[in-house]
Amino acid sequence: MRTIAKQTVVDAVAAICIDANRHLPEDVLASFARAKAAETLPAAREIFGQLEENAALAASTGLPLCQDCGLGVFFVEAGEGVRLSEGTLREAVNEGMVKGYKDGYLRKSTCDPFTRKNVGDNSPAIVHFDLVAGESLRICMMAKGGGSENMSRVMMLAPAQGWNGVREFVIRRVAESGSNPCPPILVGVGIGGNFELAAINSKKALMRDVDDVHPDPEVAAMEADLLASINRLGIGPMGLGGATTCLGVKIKVAPCHLASLPLAVNIQCHSARHKEVTL
Repeated sequence: MRTIAKQTVVDAVAAICIDANRHLPEDVLASFARAKAAETLPAAREIFGQLEENAALAASTGLPLCQDCGLGVFFVEAGEGVRLSEGTLREAVNEGMVKGYKDGYLRKSTCDPFTRKNVGDNSPAIVHFDLVAGESLRICMMAKGGGSENMSRVMMLAPAQGWNGVREFVIRRVAESGSNPCPPILVGVGIGGNFELAAINSKKALMRDVDDVHPDPEVAAMEADLLASINRLGIGPMGLGGATTCLGVKIKVAPCHLASLPLAVNIQCHSARHKEVTL
């Protein structure tokens, strides 16, 4: 059994919260450069240039990439042979998130759903746990803004709708979203499981690199089909038209009940902020 000091977790979580909000992942930056080179519309090229400039300024000044620093969403893989020196892992992750948003001068967005009164510290952290073998602790953080999250949906399709139903729903969801999620977007798709698992898987899928190809050839073909179809919509960066509405589509599939076909679409804005740490 391995014991990790609670403060070690708190400090690590705080650091990735700050880092995620200041530095775009390299795979996202590379996708900007490729898309800009492929665009023929001047306005679309200009938007990609501005996105690259914004990322560079955030990295050099220590200011957030976006004023919406999002809710702190965490996927935690905890080894069965790991325990904390004190308290619970959920408490440590939440404390670290609160510390990171405070120390990094990141906007706190959590509020009461009815009074809309701000909680003040961005808590509680939204944490999804997976128990795995071993003695390591892997914590993945996503800063999820409201604009893109508001465009996300869960739908319980009839089994007979199959892939055609999935395809139609995903493309329609992006088309109806238009410029609201600040394209170019990333689209996470959860297929199967049940109501809540589909939603979680659609968000987990967004943690994959932009260039990552699904190991299942059939699923990889679905991702490529959806990406091409979405980009044919012509929404373009920031909704001003162009060839690149979406940088990537990532699908996560799970077995489901024979009477159901759960489907979740989680849209991520161009500021695809996520970081991870393994302790």
